[in-house]
Amino acid sequence: MVRDKRIQYFFSLYLCIFLTLSAGDKNFGDAIVKDVIEVYDGDTFKVNLEGYPPIIGDTISIRINGVDTPERRGGDAYTKDLARKARLYTERRLRKAKVIKLKNMRRGKYFRIIADVYVDKDNLGKELIRVGLGKEYHGGRRPTW
Repeated sequence: MVRDKRIQYFFSLYLCIFLTLSAGDKNFGDAIVKDVIEVYDGDTFKVNLEGYPPIIGDTISIRINGVDTPERRGGDAYTKDLARKARLYTERRLRKAKVIKLKNMRRGKYFRIIADVYVDKDNLGKELIRVGLGKEYHGGRRPTW
């Protein structure tokens, strides 16, 4: 009995690790945001997804694909002010949106969902870059501010 439970435990653990590692570069399609829970900074926020069970669709951390905004912590006064502005911009856009769509979703290195974020059909990442609150970013070394 104990041996069977151990085998079952290790099989489950192996399966979870295998699925997590194999899912890293896959695109999981699109989703609609039901609720915005929290905006952490200009490029990261938490949501509840429409049509997903709570165990996989609630309080999900999203990072906007293709853009980096300044971090809230660290840096000089200019960088902190820019980070505050980027966060406020993102929060206002998300809170006023009629429809928030996540396209080309995939898992990132911190287990967040990385997605192209469309707010009422406008690409939020490209908006942040256009208004000077973000820089283009596709992994690797982050831009300096």
